[in-house]
Amino acid sequence: MEDTSPGDRPASGLPALFADLVRCETRLYNALNDRLRERHGIVTSQYEFLDYLRRHPGSRVADLAAEFAIGVGATSKGVDRLEKQGWAARRPNPADRRSSLLVLTDDGTRLVEAAERTFTDGLAELLAGTLDATALSAAARTLATLRSALERDQVGAPTG
Repeated sequence: MEDTSPGDRPASGLPALFADLVRCETRLYNALNDRLRERHGIVTSQYEFLDYLRRHPGSRVADLAAEFAIGVGATSKGVDRLEKQGWAARRPNPADRRSSLLVLTDDGTRLVEAAERTFTDGLAELLAGTLDATALSAAARTLATLRSALERDQVGAPTG
């Protein structure tokens, strides 16, 4: 008899599910990276940081780290790169002198607005060619549910 996990999915199929999730994410990320670099001179991680700051002005480095499930040190280095390019700036946090609030500069706002179309159109092209609207909607719901549970339980949260 085969081992099963919650939802009666055979446990033997879980490694394949994991491999599919990771390889899909990597290939999509790389494809979008290439388009963003070619058209806007940025990479996907920079686009994601800029987009987050556009939607959440006044965020802290720790907020970005939590959103992207990466360490604070790596996040701070990423923000340093955005600052060096003149796309983001750190401002004093009036509520906590030990932290800064992050804002987009005018150049950063223009860049993320231009790159958004490349990102969205590229993602739509990559996904729509394979998944119909029903499958895409089901995949989105499934992944959102999984992400929510992992975040709620702080699974895989970086420790540093």
